[in-house]
Amino acid sequence: MKKTVFKILDMHCTSCAINIDFELEDLEGVKKAKTNYAKAETTVEYDPKLLTKDKIIAVIKKVGYTSTPLVVN
Repeated sequence: MKKTVFKILDMHCTSCAINIDFELEDLEGVKKAKTNYAKAETTVEYDPKLLTKDKIIAVIKKVGYTSTPLVVN
């Protein structure tokens, strides 16, 4: 498993964070997604064999937000 923190732009409320988590956790390969509205970040734990950072960014964009990876573990 790999853990990456993404900076999220354009969030307006905690519902935005919930929407991001809901969409990411629906992806095959995502073990856990946790978005923090106050920090404007989401942490995603995922299987890199099934999912890439670019795919995660694409899903976040599809929901309506801009993101960029901050930390990769």
